[in-house]
Amino acid sequence: MVEYAPLDLPDDPKLAGNIAHFARALRRAGIPIGPGRLIDAINAVAAAGFTERRDFFWTLHACFVTKPEQRVIFAQIFRLYWRDPRYLEHMMAAMLPAVRGVQEDRGAQAGEKRAAEALLDGAGEDIDPPDDTDEEDGTEIEVDASLTMSGEERLKTLDFEQMSTAEMARAKALLARMTLPVDPLPTRRMRMAGAGRVDGARTLRTAMRRGGEMHDLKWKTPRVRYPNLVVLCDISGSMSQYSRVVLHFLHAVANAKGAGWARVHAFTFGTRLTNITRHLYQRDVDAALRAAGAEAQDWEGGTRIGTCLQDFNRDWSRRVLGQGAVVLLITDGLDRDDPGALAAQMQRLHLSAKRLIWINPLLRWDAFAPKARGIAAMLPHVDSFRAGHSIAALEDLAQVISRRDDVGDRDRLLRMITD
Repeated sequence: MVEYAPLDLPDDPKLAGNIAHFARALRRAGIPIGPGRLIDAINAVAAAGFTERRDFFWTLHACFVTKPEQRVIFAQIFRLYWRDPRYLEHMMAAMLPAVRGVQEDRGAQAGEKRAAEALLDGAGEDIDPPDDTDEEDGTEIEVDASLTMSGEERLKTLDFEQMSTAEMARAKALLARMTLPVDPLPTRRMRMAGAGRVDGARTLRTAMRRGGEMHDLKWKTPRVRYPNLVVLCDISGSMSQYSRVVLHFLHAVANAKGAGWARVHAFTFGTRLTNITRHLYQRDVDAALRAAGAEAQDWEGGTRIGTCLQDFNRDWSRRVLGQGAVVLLITDGLDRDDPGALAAQMQRLHLSAKRLIWINPLLRWDAFAPKARGIAAMLPHVDSFRAGHSIAALEDLAQVISRRDDVGDRDRLLRMITD
């Protein structure tokens, strides 16, 4: 069970009105809440009481949260609205560009920006400065935006975890139009062609029909086929926001016409392995992800990468990794299992696949280093190591997925391990 810090309950006796305003903030943040659920929440609080902070949180949680992906937004808005006496300042800090100086630089956490926009509802321009603002300081800061990127270019480089609700909707629309092209693979089987290698058997058969006279040569060329794409996606607590966006992208890849892949297989893992392949082939993306989320019961839970890879290698690798499959492993690599066992399972997965590409959102940090035991154990057994925190990172992946010589940042990080 998730542990939360003690929360101070509001002193305002109009608790029903506060709950209604809290519900409106949740609805603006993307959680569908109607009048019926609001009335149920008020009645539930009246029945359960609100003397215990934990009971108050989980009572509202039970009434308002119906999907795993809503937990983060609910927790952030609850913390900002019911706990922090200066929550408007925190929300403004999450929404406005940070001015780097002597203060500690802290980016908005997952869901904070959407929570801030939901509670402020566009009121950021009307908020007075805090009481401790030095009014005598007349220094003004002007930001010249004449050379800034366009909205779409900025959206492509924005971290998925820092996106607002509107930005996330626009990002999903862009991802729905993206493709993941792959080059075909030649096979040993041949087909008729107008040029290529001489087809001796067909040439002789044609000559026999003409009394043994050989008038022209027949040609053949190797047949081509497309490989499978196999995706192993981490849905633990630290990866949940990125996983939802990546699965949205994979739905577009699985349903794209002429994309080239023979078939797209998708598996999620946290504390257990779940095959969600059949759900990705539903035409409606919302229905597909809803069904996938219902089947994967370990959303935002712990991580057991080694155990889940062992289950995949034992139960699924021979079924889906044949004939040159490309594997995308999407995880931050933060695992508490035995690193030796994890390395053995990664090696087996690497040997079974044509290419193994590791997508890690932690690579977005310039100071990233493979210090975690799980990352150090996994890194030697991948063909390429790339970031996956933004639309631009996924576009880069689409350009290099068929290149056998692409290693991303693997070699650089391996040198850091050996040094």
